[in-house]
Amino acid sequence: MEEMETGREKALADAVILIPSLEPDERLPAYVRQLADSGFGHIVVVDDGSDESYQDIFRRIGETDPRVQVLHHEVNRGKGVALKTGYRWIQENLPESSGVITADADGQHTVGDCVHLAEELEKGKRALYLGSRDFSQPNVPPKSRTGNRFTSVLFFLLYGKWLQDTQTGLRAFRREDLPFMTEVEGERFEYEMNVLIACARHDLPMIPITIETVYENENRGTHYHPLKDSMRIFRVIIRGFVRFMGASIICFLVDHLLFNVLNLLAFGNGAAKAMKYIALSTAGARVVSASLNFALNKKFVFRLKGHTGGAIAKYIVVAAAIMLLSAGGVWLLGRIGMNSTLAKIIVDTLLYFLSYRIQQKWVFGEKEA
Repeated sequence: MEEMETGREKALADAVILIPSLEPDERLPAYVRQLADSGFGHIVVVDDGSDESYQDIFRRIGETDPRVQVLHHEVNRGKGVALKTGYRWIQENLPESSGVITADADGQHTVGDCVHLAEELEKGKRALYLGSRDFSQPNVPPKSRTGNRFTSVLFFLLYGKWLQDTQTGLRAFRREDLPFMTEVEGERFEYEMNVLIACARHDLPMIPITIETVYENENRGTHYHPLKDSMRIFRVIIRGFVRFMGASIICFLVDHLLFNVLNLLAFGNGAAKAMKYIALSTAGARVVSASLNFALNKKFVFRLKGHTGGAIAKYIVVAAAIMLLSAGGVWLLGRIGMNSTLAKIIVDTLLYFLSYRIQQKWVFGEKEA
């Protein structure tokens, strides 16, 4: 028992609690005091541009305990920027810390749950730990339940990871991932979704940790704007897939235009078309459009920064496999009596999503060193 207590004390002493805050109420000083009393060695609060009437709260927080550090933004810059400000300060000033636990200032995250995440960090496994709420609880506001379920399903479809709580602010990660988290794009609430996407793409494990589901006063104290911020998050999730669709449409048009141009050059208007020349026109157009598709996917869709040699070979393998699967799928559905046109639509739609996932994960995926 004494060893367990000693291990917990070390975990709390080594971890850093980071709390971004905008125009807080008296719950924040009480929360910071509880965290300090529980044994946390470092607590960083970032004032994200609150006006003068709130500065007394931040002054009292900063004066209560030497373990508490308050940072300030002159103007509101967004939760994502506030988190990055905290990350940079921790990286520069707390070299011995084990990792960072981010928590919200509105009372949703209990001290006990923060302690639990600190103990997980102390085990040393490199991962993003996500405080996961139970949205079946009766105290969860309908807008929060619906929004989280929708984003969970969409995230799974596009990134292959099932996360019950995609919008949790209670997260933890090891100190060595501070540079990675700082480089993720995003300034406001969409930043946290960008982090999940970056972890999925770089194979950084995301581990849900069950936490208490706390919603005080139906979560009216939050600065999350239900419509504006939900749309921003939705755009973040589908942004890559929309680019993928755009690249596909461009290459489809190039393929058909080039095929027709090559046909005209080879035969002229009204000339009989030999099968071998049609095949050559088809192959030439497909080579050009496929090369363009690879370049667009690499640079604009998946934004691969490394070498392209391995990616080119993988892309060719995927393209060939998708073509064979398409032919095989249409044939199989035809065998059970389905119209070939309908079968082609169904099979190619499913394969389109499969192609996106394989290219995202395997062809253009970048594993974090």
